[in-house]
Amino acid sequence: MLHVDIPTQADLHTLATERHAAAVSIFLPTTPVAGEVSGDRTVLKNLAAQAIAQLEAAGHDKRVVGALADHLQDLVEDDDFWRFQANSLALFATPDRVRSFRVPNALTPMVEVSDRFHLKPLLRATSFQNSAYILALAEGHVRLLAIAADRPVAEVKVAGLPKSATDALGVSSMGTRTESRRTDTSGGVRGQIVQFCRAVDRALRPFLSGKDVPLLLVADIELATRYRSVNSYPHLAPFGLDHTPETMSDADLTAGARGLLDRLHAETVAGNRAEFDERKGNGRATADIAAAARAATAGAVQTLLVDIDRNVPGTVEDESGAVHFGEADSAATYGIVDEIARRTLLTGGRVLAVRAGDLPADAPLAAILRWAI
Repeated sequence: MLHVDIPTQADLHTLATERHAAAVSIFLPTTPVAGEVSGDRTVLKNLAAQAIAQLEAAGHDKRVVGALADHLQDLVEDDDFWRFQANSLALFATPDRVRSFRVPNALTPMVEVSDRFHLKPLLRATSFQNSAYILALAEGHVRLLAIAADRPVAEVKVAGLPKSATDALGVSSMGTRTESRRTDTSGGVRGQIVQFCRAVDRALRPFLSGKDVPLLLVADIELATRYRSVNSYPHLAPFGLDHTPETMSDADLTAGARGLLDRLHAETVAGNRAEFDERKGNGRATADIAAAARAATAGAVQTLLVDIDRNVPGTVEDESGAVHFGEADSAATYGIVDEIARRTLLTGGRVLAVRAGDLPADAPLAAILRWAI
């Protein structure tokens, strides 16, 4: 089982605004198998040593460096901490404390030392939804389930959610005479199905109100079409599993839901790339680092796609956004693309951490702008 701590927007904002003369960001892949973590501890120990070496080379006070080194060593030796892990670990350390996040995606081992935290690898876990609700819908079967990165599907109890179409309509069977109307024609049965779908949507509405996670629909094609016509939840995925859930196990639903989330992720990236290509012609998109830095500093970046694996060392001026490229990583520089992402987040923009193949050729980023600069 994965044990995850997906950072909230408040967490990201806190990390993005924190400054310290000695700020260390460490990322490493981990195993969720408790008996196999010794190698992960060794990787962390080696990455911590790299960070300490950079701080010493930059001339930081020995007491500051020693306090930070102690925090990281305490974590290496903490047996309870290593008992519960996910697929990767993100650490943000200062001489005062260490914050950790266990994430479900696979990260490349990395250490960054600067006066601010390096957030880009962590953003992969927040760029796309790792959780969703699943509406398993059939005439004789209605369930709402939840799925998250660290667990398989689990049923969610919703007040007033009908158990079946007959339960929703108060009839003993579909297509029978009721006190109020005859429903023994095919048109009448279709009307009953629409009423059934409305009853399900009505029950889900207060539960889903204010949420923004995807709702994945599992139903045969005809019933799915009826439900989509009356659905009021704005985050119902535009596609689902065209299969009756009555014959699917929870394992089948889990696998199917994860496939749908992967498809949602891919379509989100494809949609942003299409928007980038469309806006580039009128000056409202750029893959140039210097232009993107100026735009992010001015609050002009609406959506930013960044290469999760590529680092460009240097600095960005606070007021103008002017970029100064560095020759190599050091405690005197930081990741320029990461800094552009940080400024985008702090000005209300959206940042998606993607792979190189999702970006324009040879570009470490793609910025969609609110206005031309």
